[in-house]
Order: sequence, then structure tokens, then C-alpha cells
Amino acid sequence: MMNFEGQVVLITGAGRGLGLAYARCIGQLGAKVLIQDLGTDAHGDGEDPQVAQLAAEQLRLEGLKAEAICGAVDSRDACHDLITRAMKIYGRLDALVHNAGWVDYESIETIQENSFDRMMAVTVKAPLWLCQAAWPVFKAANYGRIVITTSCRALFPHYAQNGLASYAAAKLAAVGLVNVLACEGKQHGIFINAISPVAKTRMWGINETPDELRPSEVAPGLAYLASANCVDTGWILRAANGQFHATRAQEAAHVDYPRNLRAIHATTMNEVAANWSKIAIANKEPR
Repeated sequence: MMNFEGQVVLITGAGRGLGLAYARCIGQLGAKVLIQDLGTDAHGDGEDPQVAQLAAEQLRLEGLKAEAICGAVDSRDACHDLITRAMKIYGRLDALVHNAGWVDYESIETIQENSFDRMMAVTVKAPLWLCQAAWPVFKAANYGRIVITTSCRALFPHYAQNGLASYAAAKLAAVGLVNVLACEGKQHGIFINAISPVAKTRMWGINETPDELRPSEVAPGLAYLASANCVDTGWILRAANGQFHATRAQEAAHVDYPRNLRAIHATTMNEVAANWSKIAIANKEPR
């Protein structure tokens, strides 16, 4: 039977919403769960250490093994310190889930450099530095599972929304990080994947239990990616409403990149224009 018995899993942003659902699901499967959450508001502002502490206490009342681990993830030093303290709690670390993040709407005309940098710090830099800090631990064990969060708002043009330029840029950058680390980690037994979840949480402005798109319906997919049973790497798991679909960019067969793309040949701009309907194979509006 698949379970996490004897394993330790660190989950960022696990005090509420999706992160708490992940912690509960993995805890129910036998893991010792470390809950990191800065306790910010829906816009990523402020700090409340009680959020993580209360979440851990609630899971313990449910008979699960959970501990709160305080600290930010907005810098390299903070991320390295978080992994160091995580190792001191249970003496091991088997899986890392980076769930922390938020949604902030800013039109292209109003985006400020500090808000863009902040989005990148939590969405891209944090998983990079957390992985860097955990890498020696996983290499020494010849085992590790890492899950990083992305979003269909970035992956698919027809799900793009006004005001999410910073968010989408960061979420797509997270996929590039997964692609490279999947290559670097495989030889060491470190498998890394992304999850693109959809659930009604406070980021939707919903604080009560939703009647659909529940966080608990996403959690089983996340649990699988973080488990020893997952031996695939470099995938994106789309998860919503109890349904799951794994995807990734895949090159066409027999391509000799970059010399032969097995594609439309053109030597002038006019030839490109004349053949555009064949070149842009996805040029139709989605149904």
C-alpha cells in the first residue's frame, strides 16, 4: 500500500487553503509534515506566525504528525535557513513542496518593479533556493521528491487574464526551473515535477467551504508527486475538481534540433507570411 510512513515532508504556504489540504492528505498517509506559512494576507502582506502554528495544532488534534516551522522564503539566506531548521526537527527530509504564493492584479501600465520582483522572489527564487539548500540532503540519500507550483493562467493563452503579467511570468518561469532541475536531479534519485492546481480558496475571495473545486480534491495528485511511488520527472500535473492530467512540452518526432525542425521552409518574410496558416498550427481560436 502506498504511504509516507517514516518520511518527512516540508510544505510552504501550508497554513491554509491548498497547502493545508496537501499537509492533511500527506499526513493521513503517514508522513511527518512540516508546515511553513508566513501568515500573510491574500495580497502577500503582513505576517502572523499563528497561522502555521494553528494549522499544525489542528492536524495534531486529528491524530496526524505535524509541526509548524516559522520563517520567510523571500531570500536565499531565508530559504537555506528554513531547510537547516527543518533538518533539525526530525533529522531528515524526503520531500519538498513549494506551495506558497499569491495572486496580485496589476495592469501593464501600473506594474511596479518592486511588486514584480516580489512576485518573482516567492514564485521562482524561493523554490530555486529551497531546492539548492535541500539538494545535498537528497543527494546523500539518493532520494528526494520536489513539487513546485505553476498555473494554467501562464501555460495556456486562452486562460490568460488581464492584470496577471507578473503572476504569469513567474509561474511560467517555475516550469523552466522544473525542466532543468529534472535533468540535474534524475541521476541522484531526485524527481521534480510541477502542479497546476485549481481550487476555490481565499485567493478567489472565498473563505467558506466551497461546493466545488475543493482543495481536498487536488491533494491526492500532489501527494502522488511527493511520494516514492512517483518515478517520473519533469511533468506538470493539472489538477482540479478531482481530475488530473499530466502534460509537458514535447518535441515532434524526428526533429534534429536546431538544424532541422521538420517544419515549413521559408527564405523571405513574404514566404513566411504566405505560409503562416501552416506555420501557426494552433492559430485557430480555442473552442
